[in-house]
Amino acid sequence: MPPLKAHGMRVEIPAGWDARIFRRAPRPGARTAAVVHAGNFALPPGRGDFGSGAVEIMLDHHVLVVLMEHGPESAGSPLFAQQGPPTSLTAADFDPNGLQRGLPGQGGLQRFFTWEGRPFVLYIVLGNYLRRARLVPIVNAFLSGLTLADLGSSEAQG
Repeated sequence: MPPLKAHGMRVEIPAGWDARIFRRAPRPGARTAAVVHAGNFALPPGRGDFGSGAVEIMLDHHVLVVLMEHGPESAGSPLFAQQGPPTSLTAADFDPNGLQRGLPGQGGLQRFFTWEGRPFVLYIVLGNYLRRARLVPIVNAFLSGLTLADLGSSEAQG
């Protein structure tokens, strides 16, 4: 499968994964964020920025990866001081309390960082926290295929 490339992000899609890069239509006076949703399961339509609509249908062996850009004013702020995304997560990085909305059995994490001057949050949900040792290598393999693309790209896929 060819990589997805839109909004200055590029994602290699592993076999069996579903992914989208999108930016929601802005409301008057509001900015919108570029968002990546990727999962090793079929993503439902109509998902919230942090995966609501998808996390409710996850099974034990599923992972959901969300990468969301924040406004440029956040770049380099203390919350976004980490430079670059995490590339090697461990099972210890995940916590049942690391979710936007706790669902029984799931675990997650959030990491804030600045990447080539752009502020992001990485949010990951594991379908089963107890299986995290098996699921985290799947997440790490996905993260290795995530890059920032040429910002001049106007392709919008997904």
